[in-house]
Amino acid sequence: MNKEFDIVIHGATGFTGRLVAEYMMARYPNGGAGSPGIRWAMGGRSADKLTAVRDEIGAPKDTPLVVTDLQDAASLQSLMRRTRLVLTTVGPYQLYGNELVAACAAQGVDYVDLCGEPAWMRQMIDAHEDQAKRSGARIVFSCGFDSVPFDMGVFMLQAQFKQQFGHAAGRVRGRVRKMKGTFSGGTAASLKATMAAASENPAVLEWLKSPFSLTPGFTGPKQPSGTKPMLDEALGQDVWVAPFVMAAINTKNVHRSNFLLGHPYGQDFVYDEMMVTGKGDKGQAIAQQIAADKSLGSEGGPKPGEGPGKEERESGFYDLLFLGEDGQGNQARVSVTGDRDPGYGSTSKMIAECAVCLLIESQNTLGGIWTPAPALGQNLIARLQTNAGLSFAVE
Repeated sequence: MNKEFDIVIHGATGFTGRLVAEYMMARYPNGGAGSPGIRWAMGGRSADKLTAVRDEIGAPKDTPLVVTDLQDAASLQSLMRRTRLVLTTVGPYQLYGNELVAACAAQGVDYVDLCGEPAWMRQMIDAHEDQAKRSGARIVFSCGFDSVPFDMGVFMLQAQFKQQFGHAAGRVRGRVRKMKGTFSGGTAASLKATMAAASENPAVLEWLKSPFSLTPGFTGPKQPSGTKPMLDEALGQDVWVAPFVMAAINTKNVHRSNFLLGHPYGQDFVYDEMMVTGKGDKGQAIAQQIAADKSLGSEGGPKPGEGPGKEERESGFYDLLFLGEDGQGNQARVSVTGDRDPGYGSTSKMIAECAVCLLIESQNTLGGIWTPAPALGQNLIARLQTNAGLSFAVE
């Protein structure tokens, strides 16, 4: 069925949604030269706000605007009829995403989001995966800093390891070597909403604790907890690492990718993520400081809809290392770097490229609820390197 739009950016009046619209305007102008025919629209609840944001970011006056109230069934159905894919930046998803995922799964409409809420993701898998498989809807969660660079980094590392040694790396370490930039207000709000849900529902707490909460019916081996500072012998002598705040989300997504791909990383795959803090007493002190920091969920953090200015976003970056090894002493290393702050500048580019990749290059991806690596694969890595300021390299 031929639809009016390929992509509707739902939440285009929010901070991250606006960045996505700016990126689409620059990279895929509606009907512009160099555009592969991607027809996109800005979406949200208020026509006035959409018009104001369109003018503020300098988008052409004919940029389509789609007003949708997700609580109104008729409005939601109109959105489903008009677009092939919904890109949504409106979180926390456990508060604002239920109806949208249900509608996409029922109507065969593709969907990408920035979700870092594993308990909600599990609820959506249980409720809607069978329906999405029947309708052909490809629903891809976690298309921002959590968890694209980590999911794709492990995906590339495993391909490299198999090429070099003929089999998967049973143990992979994800290490954040450097990072400059803030986590988004949406991430902080999602954390608060998740904690509130966990206090009311014991099942949510179990899903948060289990590394395999997104692999229904499969539980792998015991995984490292990653909750305490420690010396990391794999990185060399006297190198300290600290807990990484996104690890609880990313590790679950990486295990789901392995599960959806049919366990090419092995059924006994072990994976963790930590932040590198340096050597000796100084590295230890920084690691302990990071472990004690609880500011992400505090009242002083960024609020949804707020974020850093252009200069701060553009001076941000990240450098990730993925170190794979097997039982025979073989090792391989892959790095992933990004040229913007992780929570906003890089995230807005990643989710846009995930959406375009899903529509243009992922015809073989069937309906279901996906993570980025099995849904988008090598095509996404190529696209992120060409367009979105990421680099993937074998070290």
